[in-house]
Amino acid sequence: LPALLRQLDFDRMARYRECLDFYQGRHWPGRPRRGERRLTFNYARAIVDKVTGYLLAGASVQVAGDETPAGLERARLAERALRRVEAANGVSQLDFETELDCAVLGEGAYRVAWDAAAGEVRITAPDVQGIFAWRDPADPNRLTAVAHRYRAGEEELIEYWTPGGFELWRGSTLEERLPNPYGFIPYVVFPNVREPKQAWGSSDIPPLVEANRELNRAFSQLSQVLELSGNPIAVLEGVTGSEDITVEPGAIWEVPEDARAYLLDLLQGGGVALHTAYIDLLYRVLHDLGESPRTAFGHNPQGLSGVALNTELDPIARKVERKRRIRTAVYERRAWMVLQLLARFEGLEAEGLRPVMQWGPVLPADRSRQVQD
Repeated sequence: LPALLRQLDFDRMARYRECLDFYQGRHWPGRPRRGERRLTFNYARAIVDKVTGYLLAGASVQVAGDETPAGLERARLAERALRRVEAANGVSQLDFETELDCAVLGEGAYRVAWDAAAGEVRITAPDVQGIFAWRDPADPNRLTAVAHRYRAGEEELIEYWTPGGFELWRGSTLEERLPNPYGFIPYVVFPNVREPKQAWGSSDIPPLVEANRELNRAFSQLSQVLELSGNPIAVLEGVTGSEDITVEPGAIWEVPEDARAYLLDLLQGGGVALHTAYIDLLYRVLHDLGESPRTAFGHNPQGLSGVALNTELDPIARKVERKRRIRTAVYERRAWMVLQLLARFEGLEAEGLRPVMQWGPVLPADRSRQVQD
């Protein structure tokens, strides 16, 4: 198994590294040339963080059962137990960090297991760079096996889970092989945005790369022009030497009669306006590709509200809705695992109960307009 994992998913791991580097602000390729100015404005990171904040707004998992008084009571007790587990594991912060990872890398994962020493359920988010999944060819959403590779100190450990068995590898040695104590694979592996006919998902970063790099280049170029304009270049025509020529208040230049001296004006002819117009165009491209209008960042000079504001924010709402369709199954599956472990190790009555994902509104609501209607 360890030798097999070293030969798998080279393209996926390379994609992870590229997307993570860009998210962390490493936008410029190679080393800078002598005198080259490289400004970095990490709009890709800002857009990813913004969409993730919209995604998790008002998210919670409820527990539903049958409509009998006994069923409703069991659902209430199960939901209370679920909230206790979420609070103990800091699920709100864990979900935000995992969703950021998922948006950057293209995939996310949760692990739900029983901690025998602490006597409680542990929810963790393993690094997907160490996750390897095998799926049912007829149903790619169904996992048939998961390998989880990670480091514990100086040692490399691998957990290999199937519905019926569990293996623990330490380095290249199989240390333990047992029946699966849970009866299910305790991992949820999910895509950020699903690509048709593909097992793995896609990151939010690649569509933003070219526009963000060009924006950095345009800003760097404009910054250089403005700096040179603030420190004028002296141009001398018809002069063979330029000793003692300085640009400063009160300076006196002695030049031949037919010579000409002047300061180079880099801003003449509306040059700066061309730069800023191009930067504004890049802004629009970047926000269009990221499906995150400027209004989502608080830019609302027209004072839009109600339906007009919702129309303006519709692109980010559609993007969040696509992600929520995937996450609904993810968070319901995770909650189901928690209930199953509580039923197995704490005696919770979970038979007939089902988790139901609830989402808050993506867009702000105009309460006063609703009351008026």
